[in-house]
Amino acid sequence: MILHSLVARSLYMTAAGMLLAGCMTSRVEESKNAATGLSAGESVVILATSYHRGKATEEDFVSCVNDAVQSGDGKVRVTPQQEFVDALFPWFEPRTAPQSAEALPELLARPGVAERIEAKGVRYLVWLDGTTEKTSGGGSLSCAVGPGGGGCFGLTWWEDDASYDAAVWDLRRQSDAGSVSADVHGTSMIPALIIPVPLIARTQSAACKDMAQQLRQFIRGPDAGT
Repeated sequence: MILHSLVARSLYMTAAGMLLAGCMTSRVEESKNAATGLSAGESVVILATSYHRGKATEEDFVSCVNDAVQSGDGKVRVTPQQEFVDALFPWFEPRTAPQSAEALPELLARPGVAERIEAKGVRYLVWLDGTTEKTSGGGSLSCAVGPGGGGCFGLTWWEDDASYDAAVWDLRRQSDAGSVSADVHGTSMIPALIIPVPLIARTQSAACKDMAQQLRQFIRGPDAGT
């Protein structure tokens, strides 16, 4: 009777977990200040704001967006981050990188800077900022080993929020083209009756996909849907 009750309770927790865990809500927004588009041979470069602000935008997220923007339908040509930084040395080192789009004219007026950017074919600079954080959680999960074997019992859950922003600078026009933001909230859960069953919400991966898709449309402009 007790075992039946435990099994029923575990099945209920697992079913609830499958409904809640991996369940995510997302919001994607953009603000465009000017018309955008890419000509033949032009590309974008995607950098983390942590590069010059000391904030820890995850490297794996930046890498994910880099790969996703230049893949699939409507893909955009991307210049590798390190290749761009090396070509513009020392102007995108932490102490010398521009802090805002308003600083672009001064930077591009320096001898050789505009010529180097033009030679690389980089039209847009995308600054990524944000992080994925655990916002709440609860429950209890314990495991034990005895003469008859071992197992885990209980339920634990947590919520993650992946929130990222991308500022897009038009290097040719020396202006702020606009911004894109992606926010994904998800609940993960691990119910267990003997064997834990992880049900994980991949919030960062979802935010990467949303961000990359919106950036492609933003940068390509009116031709994004063709």
